Amino acid sequence: MASASGTLGSLLDAAARGSFPAPDGATTVVPQPGHRDAGVIAFTAHSVVFTDEDPRWVRSALASLDCDPLAATLNARFLAAFMDRTGRTTDTIDLLTVAPALPGGPAPELGLRELGDPDHPRVARARKRRDDVRVWASEGCGVLVIGRGVAGRWETAIEVGEDARHRGLGRALARAARHLVPDGDVVWAQQAPGNARSVRAFQAAGYRPVGAEALLFAR
Repeated sequence: MASASGTLGSLLDAAARGSFPAPDGATTVVPQPGHRDAGVIAFTAHSVVFTDEDPRWVRSALASLDCDPLAATLNARFLAAFMDRTGRTTDTIDLLTVAPALPGGPAPELGLRELGDPDHPRVARARKRRDDVRVWASEGCGVLVIGRGVAGRWETAIEVGEDARHRGLGRALARAARHLVPDGDVVWAQQAPGNARSVRAFQAAGYRPVGAEALLFAR
């Protein structure tokens, strides 16, 4: 297991540029970027655990597992021990993707309008897990959210109404986020692997898979 090296933010910045940790089968432990976020990001043959727990506990918990070492950090038993240790909870293991910003504004035909005080389940969820949240609605029954998430990275999420599906709106909203991300930065997005429509939409919009992520949230 590798000792802490750099910060989670620097590791994410490097991954966004296509520079990943060495595929050496190791696990790097770094401090949490803040109280809200702890968890695991698994890159190709290298995992990063971000936690304020003692790295010796992480090492011991992983060593106790009877499983493929390359899969240990996302093994259900380790995640359960991690949650028990920290009193946190999690939702799912997500596919983590990233895309660079695009110049100009989003496609006019989307009819995006920014909402000042939106009342939408996805927005309420975003505000619990992101800062500086901004929300847009489209004329085609879509919602686009951008906010600062793990380690201050810009993250996006989209929602498409049932009646508007299968028309490319999800792909268009995901691409629009690349035009709307502040400061011309990269934008990150997580998709549950089982949500094949969402995975396809983001990849069609130019988002590149970089790893798998399990976030642990304070109760």
